[in-house]
Amino acid sequence: MPKAVLYGVGVGPGDPELLTLKAVRLLKEVPVIAYPAPMEGPGLARSIVGDLVPSGRIEIALRMEMSLERASANAAYDSGAVDIAKHLDAGSDVAFLCEGDPLLFGSFIYLMERLGESHEIQVVPGVASPMASASAALFPLATQDESVLLVPASLSEEDLLRLIGACETACIFKVGRHLAKIRRVLVQLGRLDRARYVERASHPDQRVLSLDEAIDKGGIYFAMVLVGS
Repeated sequence: MPKAVLYGVGVGPGDPELLTLKAVRLLKEVPVIAYPAPMEGPGLARSIVGDLVPSGRIEIALRMEMSLERASANAAYDSGAVDIAKHLDAGSDVAFLCEGDPLLFGSFIYLMERLGESHEIQVVPGVASPMASASAALFPLATQDESVLLVPASLSEEDLLRLIGACETACIFKVGRHLAKIRRVLVQLGRLDRARYVERASHPDQRVLSLDEAIDKGGIYFAMVLVGS
């Protein structure tokens, strides 16, 4: 009898039409779905798939505080891994929903660390936020021999200067409260006019702004800054 599979399913940045055909098929087939969620409500990943999940499926919400403090998240992944393993051991496949792509800053990584050695894992790639943001802004990420940097805004100002200065294009994740720091870095590099702030890419309320416009309005976590050469 084949072993049950834990699927890390990328559900993309927000628009359900960006789910892959494979992701949609698995959502209709697997008996158990799991997903990260805040302490109340369904969470973004579950909201993206909406009614693509047939009624009667078992759902496991890994509830955690959405904060920089990791204790709540670690506890949720620990207990969630135990619950998911019970279904896998009983022969039921499980699909874990992950915003964007499961292996790019993805929550699925934490489950894979806990279950990867004891259970079969398969990953279904999803449309990642750099691609969705570039599409929203009509912003070419790379041509020919250009390099692309994926970097979190939480790094130090010195590290951002060094890393962004060494590449043609930068995709800066998790910008939120770091917009002022990003601006200082881009001013020093002479690339402020090459930056675009993209908020909630692919959502109906997405916004594409200059960095200064974004600072005036206030940034959010689900946003990215794209920087050209």
